[in-house]
Amino acid sequence: MDVSGILAEQAQRHNAVVVDKDIALEVDLGYLTVTDPNPVDENEYKHDLEAYLQSTARIGAQVLLSALLQCQTRPSADGPLTLLPPPTTLLPRAKPLPVPKPPTKWEQFARAKGIQNRRKDLKEWDEERGEWRARWGHSGKNKEEEGAWLNEVKANADVEADPEKEARAERKARIAKNERQQMQNAARASRGSSERSVQKAEIERTLATTRVSTASMGRFDFKLEGEKKLRGVKRKYDPTERPVEDEKKSSLALISKLDGSTKKTRKDGDAVLNVRKAVRFVSKGKGGVALTREVTLKKGSKTKSEGKR
Repeated sequence: MDVSGILAEQAQRHNAVVVDKDIALEVDLGYLTVTDPNPVDENEYKHDLEAYLQSTARIGAQVLLSALLQCQTRPSADGPLTLLPPPTTLLPRAKPLPVPKPPTKWEQFARAKGIQNRRKDLKEWDEERGEWRARWGHSGKNKEEEGAWLNEVKANADVEADPEKEARAERKARIAKNERQQMQNAARASRGSSERSVQKAEIERTLATTRVSTASMGRFDFKLEGEKKLRGVKRKYDPTERPVEDEKKSSLALISKLDGSTKKTRKDGDAVLNVRKAVRFVSKGKGGVALTREVTLKKGSKTKSEGKR
């Protein structure tokens, strides 16, 4: 009797169950993955690619199912469920790590002073009622003065003073202040340090411009407490008495500038300086001819005085 066919079939079934690899496969039940670190058999890969891939996939699936059957299970309405262990493979993050939020003003102050942040309980004991009451919310302990049947009034209080309304207004003011501080912290966190420095420099530049916009260049203006002294802003005044020669040079220089501006205006037609108005202002309404005549007369009087000497 020839039993070779039966033995071959039995051997094939045994090979389908037993996994024989030089390097053990790495199983991660948390992600339901199997990694084969063994090198690829080049001869089998080139001889029959489809059979080689099927064999590799079958071996991986067999190892994974064998590991799942060894895990703990728990019953459920849909049947037994396998409890998977936590993953062991470290995978890269899909998104970058969240940026830590900058500390608020209170957190900075508490860190500088060494204050420990202690979280308050939601309820506190009421000695008068002998029960636990909520700190905030409906019928909270922070609303005791608003719903009290008797309130203490100061001797010098107004006749129309309502302690209940005053307590309610104070509570609303505290809520508004807290919300405003939260908004400021959120705005401070959203803006970067570069934006804050740019905004600070712009404010300082605007302040410096407004300080020197008065006739006294800010010398007699009211100064705030702790305001820094503005440097580099000086106003140069010409002396009231100066030699005739210097006055003549300055007048001729001004006339030459006005003359050049007039020529440019005639050519371009879009100059910013109003020449006629400037000449009228310098000559005090007499005109350019009168200004030239006045300069000439001053020069002549100076020459005569020098001759008499």
